[in-house]
Parts: sequence; C-alpha cells; structure tokens
Amino acid sequence: MKKGLCAIGEALIDFIPEEKGCRLKDVGHFQRVAGGAPANVAGACAKLGGLSRMITQLGADAFGDYIVECLEKAGIDTDYILRTADADTALAFVSLTADGNRDFQFYRRNSADLMLSPKHMKKEMLKDCGILHFCSVSLVESPMKHAHETLIRYAHEEQLLVCFDPNLRFSLWGDKIALYQSVHEFMPHADILKISDEELSFITGKTNIEDALDDLLKGQTKLVIYTKGKEGVCAYTKTCKAEAAGLEVECRDTTGAGDSFIGAFLYCLLRDEVQSIDVLTQAQLYEYLSFANAYAAYTVTQAGALDAMADAQTFAKFRSAFKL
Repeated sequence: MKKGLCAIGEALIDFIPEEKGCRLKDVGHFQRVAGGAPANVAGACAKLGGLSRMITQLGADAFGDYIVECLEKAGIDTDYILRTADADTALAFVSLTADGNRDFQFYRRNSADLMLSPKHMKKEMLKDCGILHFCSVSLVESPMKHAHETLIRYAHEEQLLVCFDPNLRFSLWGDKIALYQSVHEFMPHADILKISDEELSFITGKTNIEDALDDLLKGQTKLVIYTKGKEGVCAYTKTCKAEAAGLEVECRDTTGAGDSFIGAFLYCLLRDEVQSIDVLTQAQLYEYLSFANAYAAYTVTQAGALDAMADAQTFAKFRSAFKL
C-alpha cells in the first residue's frame, strides 16, 4: 500500500457498561476502552494492514497516555498527536440496551482535542496519505473546527480524497440548528459522504435516500454511502449504484460498527490505489461494500470499538466461515 489514511478529530476514552439493558444512571461497572470515531476509523484501516495516522490533541494525563498506547498497539501513527497540560482528555460513558444499541454521555467541554488549532496544522501531516477522514463531533465552534478547515484545504491542495462521516451525536450540541449548519458547511468539501438511515431525515429532511441524492451529490461529493445497519448498505455515484446485504450475526455491542465499516471501505480504496471516485465501477463498489459490511459485522460481535476490530488474519477466518 503506497498511501495511507489520515484521520482528524477526537480520540477519547469510552467507558462501556458491564451491564446491558439498563439506563446509564443505573450502570454500576464500566470497562475502559480507547475510542473516538476518527481514531476507530484509523484503527480499522491499520488493523487490516493499511497505513494510518491520527491527528488530535490529548491531555497530559493518564487517559491520554492510555489512548496513545492503544493507538500505537493498533498500528496507528501517533507522531502528530499533541499533548497539553491546559485541558483534559475527553471521556464518554455509554449505556447499552439489550440489543447492543447505545446511549452516550460525553465529558468533553473544553477538552484537549477541541483546543487543537489551525496553527498546529502542517501539510507534512498528510505525507504519504491518500485519504483524509473526519466526523462532526469535533465541528462544534472551537479551534478544532477551524483546524479541520485548514487540514481539509491542505488535503485538496495535495489532491487527497476527503471522506466525511457526520456520525451525529446530538447530546454534544445544545443547538441542533448549529449541528445542521455545521454538517452542511462541511459536506460539499468531501469526496465521500457516509450517512446512516438514522441520520438521513435530520440532514436532508427526506426519508428516502434516492430522493435525497441531488442534495448530497453536489460540490466536491462524488460518492454517497448509505448504511442501514443489519439491512445492509447502498452506495451511489452520479453514474452507478451498488448494494450489499447485511450479515446475520449475534450482536454484542454496536459501538464502533459504523467506524469499522467506513475504515474497511477506505482501506479497500487505498489498497487498490483508487485516486478518483469517478473510475469506480458497480462491481468494485459492491466488492468494497461487501468487505466493509463483513468487517463491521465482526466488530459488533465483540465488546468495545478499537479493541473489537479484527486484524487481517482474524477477519480472513471470519469471512471464510461465512464463505465470503
């Protein structure tokens, strides 16, 4: 693989409950795991054997130390992760329903990652990278939002593909209008847009993905990936459509499912040295969607996010069991 993945945004500690089926206030015991959607995406790519790099800022604290150790263990380049004593590493507490779905409580007001600013961004951060990936959690009004703007501009100048997964977390936004505006501000700057069935109505005001495509495939955006959980996934360019069915697995924890999906999909693009979305065929899209779907299916059979993701050998065995 000649080029790698660069992810910018939050890296944090997820506290995963040991009990399922109860509200967050009733959870008595948690397990600490490293997480954050951009870090998870970088982890999926790295675990599959790709090159990946994380751009963020952590507190000069024990939680920050733990995150760096976990990212490095996963094979992620942490050379551009900054540390500060002026703010703390972000935390998230998760509650799981009986079917493995989640409810979040974040502790990241004025956290270290939000203090990362444009002055910290350098073009060299994108060295040897073919794709820049980001999400919406770090797009609240903060220095980090403007750091995103700078690095995305550098990515365009260096002719990288840019991928945006809104990954909406409403509890982090006191004003949903501000969230809507921020997502729409950044969408046109992404070559690849991943959106889930749970997010479609909020982002587009429509309930059918095909009715929303004219609103999504504009600006820089050339590929829309629409995930539907266990129902599978569709992908749309301006010239073709591909669809892949979901896999039936026993779901233990959905944390990181969407991150592992898009990380695996981007890994496929990098593996095959795809530099232009316009050249993708329906057959290629189907192959990549099926690969990423299977990778996400494995992830939900495990607890946690980054730690739950399979390495290449484990994933090969999992796919073989499904005769994929």
